Amino acid sequence: MISNQVLQTTIDGLRSIARVELCVVDVDGKMIATTSEEMSNCLGAAQDFSRSPADSQEVQGYQFFKILDETQLEYILVIGGAGEDVYMIGKMVAFQIQSLLVAYKERFDKDNFIKNLLLDNLLLVDIYSRAKKLHIPTDVARVALIIESDNNRDNNVLEIMRGGFGNNNKDFITAVDENNVIVVKELVEPDAVREIDRAAKIIDEFLEKEGITGIRIAYGTIVKEIKEVSRSYKEAKMALDVGKIFFDERNIIAYNELGIGRLIYQLPIPLCKMFIKEIFGGKSPDDFDEETLSTINKFFENSLNVSETSRQLFIHRNTLVYRLDKLQKSTGLDLRVFEDAITFKIALMVVKYMKYMETFEY
Repeated sequence: MISNQVLQTTIDGLRSIARVELCVVDVDGKMIATTSEEMSNCLGAAQDFSRSPADSQEVQGYQFFKILDETQLEYILVIGGAGEDVYMIGKMVAFQIQSLLVAYKERFDKDNFIKNLLLDNLLLVDIYSRAKKLHIPTDVARVALIIESDNNRDNNVLEIMRGGFGNNNKDFITAVDENNVIVVKELVEPDAVREIDRAAKIIDEFLEKEGITGIRIAYGTIVKEIKEVSRSYKEAKMALDVGKIFFDERNIIAYNELGIGRLIYQLPIPLCKMFIKEIFGGKSPDDFDEETLSTINKFFENSLNVSETSRQLFIHRNTLVYRLDKLQKSTGLDLRVFEDAITFKIALMVVKYMKYMETFEY
């Protein structure tokens, strides 16, 4: 529950105030935090004390206190010294660790609840009853963000995120696998879209400063009920995948910005292959030379404007027309005609999707 590092930091701070040596022992008699190695002399007595019915005890110049998780013994606190003053210090230290135990347990319970909520592992009645028990509002606006990076598995991005943003009790930071970190963010500003975008940029900049590379952030749509959070999470997952295929130049992408890419992503591969065969015959857009592909992309970027495209490509208008005529002869599609241009654009996106899926599978 509580990490050894947190316990060590806690008793180090308390020792600097109370000026007595402290030690925390687990139920197996193992010392997990101490302010002095000499406290190891009391491990045997601590284990004997753990089996006794007493809540506190003084033995051989040490004070022993039991710290319970509800009714279950969790830790034994040992404090060096005897007398009423030392006893009072021990009671206060034990109370502090007990409070930490409660806080961490509540955090664990909330984290467990959010994970199950994201994965749709809860019945509707359980969602609302557990949210009420954990004091989580059920009818506020929220959005799910997914954070992925090149070194998610190597670096503990989850702990870095919790260290930087974990003090906000309204937001939840968790993970359901080792690849991604999920933030369930509560929205409070009238312009929620701008608030989400600003939050994503802050996270991106923060992780970059922490040395995390290859950051990609995706988020779903805004939901008003806690039962809908899983939908926002699923949308964010799709946005992350679709963004890699069709928006690889962007590291922040929203579900509602995916456009037609969202539809293509849900097509079965056999249907995609059939469509490409119908459009290009036995050919593929991959067979086009670099010059032709750059011409096509620039033509689409300029909304099928011949003059502007030729200007940006630094070629004569007639040269561009010649290239478009040549493309029409090989494919049967005239990109100057809106319907043909749409067909060609979709075909290019389908091919990009197919290539991504092949890489993903193999």
